[in-house]
Amino acid sequence: MGAGIPASVRELDEKDPLREFRARFALPPGVIYLDGNSLGALPVRTASRLAEVIAKEWGQGLIRSWNDHDWVGAARRVGDKIAPLIGADAGEVVVADSTSVNLFKLLIAAAAARPRRKIILSEAGNFPTDLYVAQGIAALLPGLSLRAVGTDGIWDAIGEDVAVVLLTHVHYKTGHKHDMARITRRAHESGALVIWDLSHSIGAVEIDLGAAGADLAVGCGYKYLNGGPGAPAFVYVARRLQKDLQSPITGWFGHAAPFDFAKTYQPASDISQFLSGTPSVLGLMALEVGVDLLAAAPREALFQKSRALCSLFIELIDSSCPGLEVVTSRDPKARGSHVSLRHKDGYPIVQALIAQGVIGDFRAPDIMRFGFAPLYLSYAEVFQAAAALRDVLATRKWDDDRFRKRARVT
Repeated sequence: MGAGIPASVRELDEKDPLREFRARFALPPGVIYLDGNSLGALPVRTASRLAEVIAKEWGQGLIRSWNDHDWVGAARRVGDKIAPLIGADAGEVVVADSTSVNLFKLLIAAAAARPRRKIILSEAGNFPTDLYVAQGIAALLPGLSLRAVGTDGIWDAIGEDVAVVLLTHVHYKTGHKHDMARITRRAHESGALVIWDLSHSIGAVEIDLGAAGADLAVGCGYKYLNGGPGAPAFVYVARRLQKDLQSPITGWFGHAAPFDFAKTYQPASDISQFLSGTPSVLGLMALEVGVDLLAAAPREALFQKSRALCSLFIELIDSSCPGLEVVTSRDPKARGSHVSLRHKDGYPIVQALIAQGVIGDFRAPDIMRFGFAPLYLSYAEVFQAAAALRDVLATRKWDDDRFRKRARVT
């Protein structure tokens, strides 16, 4: 694991119950990957699975594979595999479209279910696409408006005029984790529905939608689920709501009988209603590999390691990088699986780290993010990453024009 790594850190890796999962990922040598919270690593099995789908199922089976290889049932099948990861039941999750499109569906469906209420309530610093979708819907539906408040103001802002509360479970920038059960209970007492965006939490922290009494949720497949860039997203609708809500995108795969080719739309009475167009089969098959891999991991060990990796990194930053502000909570129960650090020169610092093989990312205006995917990251790598960051700061390697030029993706 390299010279200079303390025995205590080596021991953590030796005793890690998830240690064997590292070999199931095609990680490049010489790279410490701390950006799985943005794009998960490539599972080894994905390449061969997609080759099989392309050459055999598509190439040889052609259109027969919709039935013979159950392409037609993949969206429900993979949804049912995701369900245990978020505390849902079979038949409450379906894979479809992107997170933004799914959020559009759920926001309109939820607002229509509370027609006398005219407020979508969200967090002022929520992930931009969530706010953009909400802004667009507010402009589309007369009388509806978006109210965005600070994190500390959410509780008091849940009033009788709120139709939907829209929150990201783990904040994309700060790593703050909302108390899902508490906020959901508050919203229900007020008569509102809640939509949870699980994109930065599924696969890394505990989620129990059922125990929390959650109504609705969305999430992406390309972060901790390791489904690949642009992987399909998923929708959760609690079973008790499935007959009452109506998806605003009335595509043929959401029809009660898609292959009857009826002239009028009749929505499915279950989660399938929230499908729309033809599913992306290649994307679904790649995502299924990542979901299967995560499902094979012991759940408590996964979440315990997530907490421990973050805690180790924060301890190392506190002790060796005094010029950095740790934005993320030091309380493991109050954060996700990434740690955010603030520095006015955060962008060039991250670029200098990437040049040394330590990959994190940057969020404007001054946040450096480091994600800790428990399936494939080691404690030794966390130690080495912190040491590399300390070196970049101490030597000012980041103070170079080549590191300051902003790329389109940061």
